[in-house]
Amino acid sequence: MLTGKSILVTGGTGSFGKELTRTVLTRYPDIRRLVIYSRDELKQFDMSQQFPESKYHQMRYFIGDVRDKERLYRALEGIDIVVHAAALKQVPAAEYNPFEAVKTNVTGAANVIDGCIDRNVQKVVALSTDKAAAPINLYGATKLCSDKMFVSANNFKGDRDLKFSVVRYGNVMGSRGSVIPFFLNKRSEGVIPITDPRMTRFNITLQEAVELVLNALAHMWGGELYVPKIPSYRITDLAEAIAPDCRQEVVGIRPGEKLHEEMITETDALASLEFEDHFVILPSMRLWDVSGYMETFNGRHCDQGFAYSSGTNSEWLSVEQLRRLIREHIDPNFTAGDSPPKREGRRAMSLKTIREDLQAVAATTV
Repeated sequence: MLTGKSILVTGGTGSFGKELTRTVLTRYPDIRRLVIYSRDELKQFDMSQQFPESKYHQMRYFIGDVRDKERLYRALEGIDIVVHAAALKQVPAAEYNPFEAVKTNVTGAANVIDGCIDRNVQKVVALSTDKAAAPINLYGATKLCSDKMFVSANNFKGDRDLKFSVVRYGNVMGSRGSVIPFFLNKRSEGVIPITDPRMTRFNITLQEAVELVLNALAHMWGGELYVPKIPSYRITDLAEAIAPDCRQEVVGIRPGEKLHEEMITETDALASLEFEDHFVILPSMRLWDVSGYMETFNGRHCDQGFAYSSGTNSEWLSVEQLRRLIREHIDPNFTAGDSPPKREGRRAMSLKTIREDLQAVAATTV
């Protein structure tokens, strides 16, 4: 699929970009180029130590911002495939800096679309988030807008051999700024802050996210919004899995945060198809024969009234399964409740301190 192709990954120095790079270089050693496009030169330097051009002749590191259309156009010269992972994704930061989030997540998406059309790119997959389904925060709203733009780009690409699709998934296990590293750090204090004991979240590993993108690149017809079938967990079970000896302190839900995340709303389900290991939300304007698509990939229409939510999911991760996943994907030396301090003589954390700590953490997808 990727042999002889040139690939560009926006936001390529993030957790997802690194895992995609590792997988592509291992699985497709005959790719022509793999271009990492991002704006942080230090992160690019660090990544270039891990994937040096001296060892991986395909690697290129291109400093630039998706907001900078001219620079993006330069980076897209000779590119066949684009994976768009660049985004401002921290929920509190987006709430406080709304125009910055719009510039990157919406205007940046428009620049990627225009650049891919004008530079004769062949395939584009954009990364989305569960927060884009029925969004209640600005980050989710900007990503929903981005999703719609990438799907609609198939309508005005002209007669070019170019396809745009989107993948949407839940919280990526262990990604920077996400809840698992946060809990791992907090257990040394003896208290795990819980926003709401009823809270649930979807869970996906980095490798599963990469496989979803590669599967989309292999099978996309253009205009699909892919949603994987993944398990959920309860936030209290995650706290128990990481720090069973710590006290759980309920501190209240944060602005822009949901009790349960959705990836397909009941309204979305009216135009959604179910397959063995994923769903597809169809484009609102028909681009191809849906019956032929279902027959090709052995799918069916979703049931009436269906919705895909972390709170009503049919698959749940147990405490033991969460511990095993943490050892497999985050820390092979992880031990539940490892080295919590003695509580005697330690000053209890105030709710104010816990809330301030939580402000630095936002639920993320990459």
